[in-house]
Amino acid sequence: MDTKVVDVPEKGRFEVRVGDRVVGLASYHVDGTTMTLPHTEVDPSMGGRGIGTALVAGVLDAARERGLTVLPYCSFVRHYIQQHPEHIDLVAPSDRPHFGLETAAR
Repeated sequence: MDTKVVDVPEKGRFEVRVGDRVVGLASYHVDGTTMTLPHTEVDPSMGGRGIGTALVAGVLDAARERGLTVLPYCSFVRHYIQQHPEHIDLVAPSDRPHFGLETAAR
């Protein structure tokens, strides 16, 4: 399955596509050097195929490339960061307790 994560800034979201079909999205807002991530969703018919994981990985990679920190309000994004602590540096140390990520770096 050929998945691709694409930034669609005019819609304020990243989309994950399979071929030409949009099967998921992650909404975002950038203010200065901070990317707020309030929501992700994946088409239920595509569940269990790693689409959400690919989406969040792509979003976090883009944030890193742009030198941004993230505010992971979306629970799926927070869970991904907990499971992949190599991304904890994208959340400012002072913000980690707010998101329950104070121990993710250990």
